[in-house]
Amino acid sequence: MDPLQQLFQQHFHRPAEKVTPLQGQLGGSGRAIVRLSSGDHTAIGVLYSVHEENRAFLEFSRHFRRHSLPVPEIYAENLTQGAYLQQDLGDTTLFQFLNANRDGASIAPSAIEAYRKVVAILPRFQVQAGRNLNYQVCYPRPSFDRQSIAWDLNYFKYYFLRLSGIPFNEQALEDDFTRLSDFLLTAPADYFLYRDFQSRNIMLQNGEPFFLDYQGGRKGALQYDIASLLYDGKADLPPELRQQLLDHYLDCLAACIPVDRAAFMQHYYAFVYIRILQALGAYGFRGFYERKAHFLQSVPFALKNLRWLAANVQLPIALPALMEALEAMTNSQKLQSLSTSAESLKVRIFSFSFHRESPIDPSGNGGGFVFDARSLPNPGREEQFRQLTGKDAPVIDYLNQQESVHQFYSSARSLVDSSVSGYQSRGFKHLMVSFGCTGGQHRSVFMAEKLAKHLRGLSGVEVELRHIELEKMGK
Repeated sequence: MDPLQQLFQQHFHRPAEKVTPLQGQLGGSGRAIVRLSSGDHTAIGVLYSVHEENRAFLEFSRHFRRHSLPVPEIYAENLTQGAYLQQDLGDTTLFQFLNANRDGASIAPSAIEAYRKVVAILPRFQVQAGRNLNYQVCYPRPSFDRQSIAWDLNYFKYYFLRLSGIPFNEQALEDDFTRLSDFLLTAPADYFLYRDFQSRNIMLQNGEPFFLDYQGGRKGALQYDIASLLYDGKADLPPELRQQLLDHYLDCLAACIPVDRAAFMQHYYAFVYIRILQALGAYGFRGFYERKAHFLQSVPFALKNLRWLAANVQLPIALPALMEALEAMTNSQKLQSLSTSAESLKVRIFSFSFHRESPIDPSGNGGGFVFDARSLPNPGREEQFRQLTGKDAPVIDYLNQQESVHQFYSSARSLVDSSVSGYQSRGFKHLMVSFGCTGGQHRSVFMAEKLAKHLRGLSGVEVELRHIELEKMGK
């Protein structure tokens, strides 16, 4: 039996009836992540061959829960087979919630409040839980030390600068790297450094944040994690919001330890720079080297952040060779063109009536998925719902109460997610998904809306949503 199914049966005393791959959570980590379910019981299963990272994640998780931090409960584990089972925290990441609640630079109060909750919790990880953490299980280093910094800077140099064709003087750049490392290491560093504190590693459940992917954590400086969150590339937070959230973070930090804000800010932007460089190294490795083009979609956002830093920040140390290379990057036509050459996968989602016309694929791709929702309970047969649509709250509440609706949507979403992942990795640009029902007013509209909201939260996906029958009705 599959080790994850064994763990599920061991914990819940019943076999898993359904195992659904969660492709959107794989990212660049190499983990196999699935959702296992049986009736009302559900869990997330992880298979990963790096024993040291598994051990760090499991030990950190138990430690954080002892400190009442919102992280997943660990249900069962089999480290020999690289398998563990953890609490299912749902499907909504902070990144998805942000994208669903913004219009360009205008971000809804609900999304801002979610970020405020997140930054308020961060000092509890860094200070309170960090005091008695077992740093001996950290992997690959127990602290964000000179070696860690060198790895990140060389990752950037060889996988981004070199592969993107940006010219640089290697010795002069190495001299700047040494100066930057020396400066970073003067910041107080006796705290837990989460390492990958960004919007895709934070889940929202009933409006409350839960935290994942801290297995790379180690001892380090306070500035790194808040810089990671606020300069998270594709989140693209406006500068004024970044400042508001930084101020809120420092207020919350001051409730844990005395804070010298001037001293904190003396190092802060140097950590912003190294986090952006580390991220660019990752984009270059996955995009230029492994030829996974969708990773390059984040590059224009990182360049935007670098332009803002160049215009608004003066570091307390001189880094002339590095700044020259960064300026060449922000002026590079090749890198600017990544926003179009690695453009988003466009997913067109339609609702329609099987009694009338079927949607036509305008991209020339030849169609895609067509899901028949007529097997589901029909709100249109209920008098109170007849004049409403699948976008109206009473209809949504009615359909959300039907188990068959959840099963149908879960199956459809799993198929679409798998195709989205495959299309992105192969560089395809168009996918079409249609939901049909009898009248094209209730069930198909509900499904199309629900899938569109999910896909809008995925990296590198542009969604176009149309309701064919509702358009005719003027709704």
